[in-house]
Amino acid sequence: MKVILASASERRKELLARIVDDFEVRVSNFDEEKISFNGDVDLYVKTLSKGKAKDIESKVSEDCVIIAADTIVVINDKILGKPRDEEEAMEMLKLLSDNVHRVYSGVTVINTSTGIMESKSLYTEVYFSKLTDEEIHRYIETGECLDKAGAYGIQGFGGVFVEKINGCYYNVVGLPLNLLNKILKDIT
Repeated sequence: MKVILASASERRKELLARIVDDFEVRVSNFDEEKISFNGDVDLYVKTLSKGKAKDIESKVSEDCVIIAADTIVVINDKILGKPRDEEEAMEMLKLLSDNVHRVYSGVTVINTSTGIMESKSLYTEVYFSKLTDEEIHRYIETGECLDKAGAYGIQGFGGVFVEKINGCYYNVVGLPLNLLNKILKDIT
């Protein structure tokens, strides 16, 4: 059966290729802004991933499996999305410095032939070392931080800031492979 990844993320494409041999990418047009955060992070990321998956489902006519995910960074009950600019990236990285935050992902899989949909979420705790302004500026100059939730990529230059993690590494990258693999086994 055809598998569709509802994401333009290069990281998600690379990770999905580790567990699915052949898949198609279709970018969801789901408007994340219409989902308000009510304080329940698990529900929030599941709702975002479900919205992306349902958007693609509404546009396909053939039987397929649709995979969608959403990843956010949370510190002190504050959600850190992708920074709008370098100034906001600096603020985010200063907030993460010498602190522990959580990276949450929501994953939704829809099997259109059976009508079964499963949404799950998980989080990983990430411990950052103390960063100097100079380290942050050098990192921002790489440009890597601007398209990443929380303004860093653990799989890239930002990985040097991470002292340790508690949980799934691939979740921090953007697609929790173990969780996704379990969901796929359950519904395909």
